Amino acid sequence: MSPRMLRYREALGLLPPVREQGAHRRFGPEELAAVAQGVELEKRFDISPGELAFALRVLSEPAVAQAVRDLGLRIGRLQAPRRALDFEKEKALRLLAGRP
Repeated sequence: MSPRMLRYREALGLLPPVREQGAHRRFGPEELAAVAQGVELEKRFDISPGELAFALRVLSEPAVAQAVRDLGLRIGRLQAPRRALDFEKEKALRLLAGRP
């Protein structure tokens, strides 16, 4: 992987934060393992580094997660969770429908 691609991944937040301040960043085993794991996820799920970075943002920022969830509900990709009262109401209606 080229140094430019490593800097791109770092800018996207796909690498652990820098521990030491200096002129050049050194990539140790932890950073290289993070890069390898990210590349493996990108290949397995056929996504770009930018898409992976956004997925991490969704997982780490509740407001972003809620906005994405709202969009998923609106476009029908997600279903609203059933509430306990809805379940009980449906159960009661089924019982009443079975009565003569």
